[in-house]
Amino acid sequence: MNFFEAQDRARRATRWLVVAYLLATVVIVAAVTAVVAFALRLNGQVGPPDPGLLAGTAIAATLLIFGATAYRTASLSSGGGRVATDMGGTPVSPDTTDLLERRLRNVVEEMAIASGVPVPEIYVLQQERGINAFAAGYTPGDAAIAVTRGALETLDRDELQGVIAHEFSHILNGDMRLSIRMIGVLFGIMVIGLLGRLVLRSSFHGRAFSNRRNRQAPAVLLIGLGLAILGWIGVLIARVIKAAISRRRELLADASAVQFTRQTAGLAGALKKIGGYDAKSYLRAADPEEVSHMLFALGSRFSSLFATHPPLTERIRALDPTFHEADYAKVRIVDQRAAAESGAPAAAAQAFAAATPAVAAIVDSMGRPDARQIETARALHASMPPALAEAARSSAEAPLLVLALALDRSGRHVARQLAMLQQQLGAERRARIETLRAELSRLGPLHHLPLLALAFPALKKRPPEQLEWLLDLARRLIEIDGRVDLSEYCFLRLLADHLRQSFDPPGRPKRVARSTVRRAAVELVQLVAAQGHADPEGRRAALAAGLAAFGRWAEPTGELDDARATAAKLDELLDVLRSLNAAGRRTLVQAIAATVLHDRELTVAESELLRTVCGALDCPLPPLVTAMTAGVEAAAAPVA
Repeated sequence: MNFFEAQDRARRATRWLVVAYLLATVVIVAAVTAVVAFALRLNGQVGPPDPGLLAGTAIAATLLIFGATAYRTASLSSGGGRVATDMGGTPVSPDTTDLLERRLRNVVEEMAIASGVPVPEIYVLQQERGINAFAAGYTPGDAAIAVTRGALETLDRDELQGVIAHEFSHILNGDMRLSIRMIGVLFGIMVIGLLGRLVLRSSFHGRAFSNRRNRQAPAVLLIGLGLAILGWIGVLIARVIKAAISRRRELLADASAVQFTRQTAGLAGALKKIGGYDAKSYLRAADPEEVSHMLFALGSRFSSLFATHPPLTERIRALDPTFHEADYAKVRIVDQRAAAESGAPAAAAQAFAAATPAVAAIVDSMGRPDARQIETARALHASMPPALAEAARSSAEAPLLVLALALDRSGRHVARQLAMLQQQLGAERRARIETLRAELSRLGPLHHLPLLALAFPALKKRPPEQLEWLLDLARRLIEIDGRVDLSEYCFLRLLADHLRQSFDPPGRPKRVARSTVRRAAVELVQLVAAQGHADPEGRRAALAAGLAAFGRWAEPTGELDDARATAAKLDELLDVLRSLNAAGRRTLVQAIAATVLHDRELTVAESELLRTVCGALDCPLPPLVTAMTAGVEAAAAPVA
């Protein structure tokens, strides 16, 4: 299953969740109304219940369920970090001296670079001995990954990478947003039970029950008992919904993790250790009920009847058909000294070779980094100078690194840009930015986007108004010469998209007429063809290769003129194209890829352009320049 199919499945699961939620709400509201009517009849009311009272009860119950859902969903709008802290997670410091936490950070950062998404926030559930993990958030830009201390202490690097790859699959396949919505929906379903227990407690301890002259006390007690029973039924309904949606997504995440790492031993080893570990995957310090569908494995020993995960042995046999339950072995704690390694040797990063993948390979790699791309990311990560890596992870210096990345790569306008920075930030910070720029110049452009990905967790710690100011300053630096070239636009757009995801997740795209979307798609392909080729013949050939992906309806909208590719125009086109469905986005990416690859070459600038288009469409694209590819694949084949 490719990225677009996984996204479609997530959307279908979301629609199913909404239908199940509405049906459950109708059933619960009807049951609450029946409980009130029954309590009034037992309390001695003569004749049929008052229709107005019953209607008011139904309306109040409906508003309570919908209001509770909206409240819980809004409380999680700050991103996955809120879920992690609610579960008792503590953030992993960038300068942690804990060797196991440092290994975790390395693995997460490498996987983020390989996947083409910002590095998520990283948390450890320090009080949990069980082997477990989860990913939470609405978008990759506000995601968080949490891992239990037991997982760090029992898993080796390959096994930990398998678990993290499983969680990244949830990030890339659209499961995180579905999981957050499920928390809100299920809280709304279960809130009636919370109200019932509250009524029961107040009845037993309040004056209403103790006062024998109060004739309403029995009715209040019966209503409270009825609501509590409905609450238990609500918990049962919630577990059925979670199990129905989650089991298939977990198997998909296991399969994706194996596809990422190209080996089953790591993930299978982690699952086997859960079976042989005395603490299993259970959470003890935190209540796992609300987030059970988000966990890597079962969070409670009492959830087998309507489990959100397939049986452990079934998951292992899908990876290792020869496995038997008798093969579970006793687990030992990992020696911290063995976890001191921080990644691939830095020398491995010197072996980069430009490899031009085929159009189909690019589309298939979206949301599906393979083992070669993970190795490339590991080498990139290991080859970053410590000064730049530390700046990227520092809340104080990450904005300065962003500004250093925004400086003119040709050097022609750097003096004017530095003067602007001194005026805005002072001489000391201006000097620090100049130092960072000198370090960047020794690396080359291949490291720029990975460094930007590393900086996002530190940037997100700043208030939204500061991030907007940073975006505006970066834009003014880039526009200091009166123009924005394609590489500069890509940098600005990726920075803005990922940062705004963290504090203002995008809503559903506006509906746009099909003719408008088609025109925008063709015009974007034209601009890409015009930007990548100086000679008219090359532009026309690139355009023809791109338009072939659309079929017969695609016709050029005007002359091939790169002067039209202004930042405002590109923003306008990409914003319109966000309304495309999954199939349309796949076709557009095919068209852009065919346009830049028609000459069988892929430059870093063209790679950045592809990643920018994909990022604007919420389709993360892994790095397209790898160190592990043996040869160059043909890239000019027609797109079906």
